Amino acid sequence: MLIIKGGRVIDPKTHLDDHLDVVIEDGVIKGIGHYEAHKEDEVLNVDGCVVAPGLIDNHVHFRDPGLTYKEDLETGTKAAMAGGFTTVVCMANTLPPIDDVEKYQANTKRMAELPIHVYQAATVTKGLQGKELVDMQALKEAGVIGLTDDGIPIRDPKLMLEAMVTAKALDLPISLHEEDPAFVSSPGVNAGKVSDAIGVGGASHLAEEVITSRDCLLAKESGCRIDIQHLSSKTTVALIGFMKSLGVDVWCEVTPQHLTLTEDAVLKKGALAKVNPPLRTEEDRLGLIQGLVDDTIDMIVTDHAPHAMYEKDKGIKNGAPSGMIGLETSLALCLTSLVRPGYLSMSHLLEKMTCKPAEFYKLDAGSLETGKCADLCIFDPHEEWVISKEDIHSKSKNSPFYGMKVSGRVHYTIASGQIVYQK
Repeated sequence: MLIIKGGRVIDPKTHLDDHLDVVIEDGVIKGIGHYEAHKEDEVLNVDGCVVAPGLIDNHVHFRDPGLTYKEDLETGTKAAMAGGFTTVVCMANTLPPIDDVEKYQANTKRMAELPIHVYQAATVTKGLQGKELVDMQALKEAGVIGLTDDGIPIRDPKLMLEAMVTAKALDLPISLHEEDPAFVSSPGVNAGKVSDAIGVGGASHLAEEVITSRDCLLAKESGCRIDIQHLSSKTTVALIGFMKSLGVDVWCEVTPQHLTLTEDAVLKKGALAKVNPPLRTEEDRLGLIQGLVDDTIDMIVTDHAPHAMYEKDKGIKNGAPSGMIGLETSLALCLTSLVRPGYLSMSHLLEKMTCKPAEFYKLDAGSLETGKCADLCIFDPHEEWVISKEDIHSKSKNSPFYGMKVSGRVHYTIASGQIVYQK
């Protein structure tokens, strides 16, 4: 039996916030309260730490199969565990894309052997081509929890509506990458002063706002549960808030990079700060934070997107890919930029990173309830450290955050009752 003593136990789902012990046995939580340890018990003293549900990330790229020089299931899992994550959902834009039962089952068979809970989404359209829907019925029967063409918007509105109607009938959510190509001259950089300064066309905020409006209306018509991925525009936040007020089953997510950086980071970090959708203005960043405060934005995700450094070293004008890693730094960035300034309480932040992501996919996870699987993240919210490459467990190192001083460090990650990461 493992007894975790001395920590501040926070469970947003049950509104628990107290200094208590957590008892784990046979992979499940046996009790939360005050306990005497016996000689045969293993005791973990975590004075000064927060004991929280294991973090959940509904949006990661492990690049497996086909692009494993960037990341693979094993290295991606190591990065997740170092960041306090016990559950992650992998996007389907692999090579080849996960667009049928055979490919889905091949990946999930390997995922079942990993030390944390790793789920695989499937695509909405065959080959990510936006022309023909996958066999959603077969994928649902095979165990798929959600669908997404992440990385590529679905341009045909009739096909998008057909997908939503079918997904609704199967109780499958669809997650959507909302960037209308008509408003993207060049990806990864906000259209404005910075794109002008470096001599590229950039991606307008309209790219996100226009197609988000369309898909929220289609979700209203179909009743489908949708997730608008990685928000970047304050106007998008307002649009989604309005759609929620109409009863649309629309969820949304935001990344730590969009909460902590602006387009100016591109001038300092170059292609390391190139992401889709792009980092935008300070006004947008503050609008995203307000969306978390008033619960318009439901989830914080990393959009962990590994790339080899030689790819990023091409530079923005020469086709460096968009995306950055984020699993190891997510919690610290959020504690530093959201909790320390007083925007969110610790419990409110953890809600966005645990029970809300679980709720979207209807996972039995994200809480510290007796009898549930013992998935925990234990972290010191006050420990200061400077992000460096030595802290990164991912196969790729493409982060713009090296050298940044942050507060909050993961000390233990426990998955199914086992300590899978220890600082």
